[in-house]
Amino acid sequence: MSTLTATRATSRTKPPFRADMVGSLLRTAPVKEARSKHEAGQLSAADLKAVEDREIIKIVKKQEEVGLKFATDGEFRRAWWHFDFYGMLDGVEIVEIDHGIQFQGVQTKPKAVTITGKIGFSDHPMIEHFKFLKSICGAGITPKMTIPSPSVLHFRLEPGAVSRDAYADRDAIFDDLAAAYQKAVKAFYDAGCRYLQFDDTAWAYLCSQEELKKARDRGLDVDHLQDTYTATINKALEAKPADMTITTHVCRGNFRSTWISSGGYEPVAQNLLGRCNYDGYFLEYDTERAGGFEPLRFLPEGDKVVVLGLVTSKSGTLEKKEDVVRRIGEANRFVALDQLALSPQCGFASTEEGNVLAEDEQWAKLRMIVEIAEETWG
Repeated sequence: MSTLTATRATSRTKPPFRADMVGSLLRTAPVKEARSKHEAGQLSAADLKAVEDREIIKIVKKQEEVGLKFATDGEFRRAWWHFDFYGMLDGVEIVEIDHGIQFQGVQTKPKAVTITGKIGFSDHPMIEHFKFLKSICGAGITPKMTIPSPSVLHFRLEPGAVSRDAYADRDAIFDDLAAAYQKAVKAFYDAGCRYLQFDDTAWAYLCSQEELKKARDRGLDVDHLQDTYTATINKALEAKPADMTITTHVCRGNFRSTWISSGGYEPVAQNLLGRCNYDGYFLEYDTERAGGFEPLRFLPEGDKVVVLGLVTSKSGTLEKKEDVVRRIGEANRFVALDQLALSPQCGFASTEEGNVLAEDEQWAKLRMIVEIAEETWG
């Protein structure tokens, strides 16, 4: 059934784990109802938090029950995987515009990032979100926090979205952006976080000729973005202590089971895998749109791990175990088995709307990933 070539790979006691997950989970009915009432002015912020707390406790326990060695809060306190975090930074606001982000056949709500002042990180509410998560994780369960990457903030800026009182142009934000993320890394670490993830769509869009054209049309210098983003990310990661793991998830778009970007990782692999100082990379490999595993040859030998997103979060149909194991074997041709792990290709609910599948289908996929990881790595 398997074409794995390693003599014996081992399980992992530190992140990223052999069976891992990107982060977001389908919002439960009580969370959806409470958030709807809060937006309508029928539920106080304190009462909303109480519902979120109860439901997060339940899904943390569920993650442990399916066999995961870590837990996230499912991003239950967020409407978006990225805008909530950005909007809580100093000098950043989320505003309504005349269009959303275009996916295949559907647009998101018409929101966008604007820069109104100097970018900074202070008194960010998500530090408290993490502290709550950590407080409810059982013994042996690592709390995992997910935040959007600094590169996405820049990539998503519309023309005119940066106040000239703060910066000369969009490309003038990088030093402050890196400094803000250094503070974020330190703040999460001081709160007890040892597993942090930067979620990132920009690298996937740099693999797509269609998305590159859209970026050029927005006035971005796409010929130099890889180098700029690598430098900005690495500057942020300079704040990472040795006992903290920071990974990234490269997303091709995930909204109501639709997508944005197509194209293999070859155009970005050398920079992303070889030069960005992440400890691990969650890469989407659930469809042919991601191309082959050949770009994984740029992963340096050593401690870095590629987490293969071979199980789709966009559909409830459960993959066949033998197909997943076969594809791990195909990736193993380019990367040592000990530098591989397994996860869904993306979160199950990158926005509060969630993907088109049922909660029991979500948990079945995570349970299967744990089983395959145990069979593959021990």
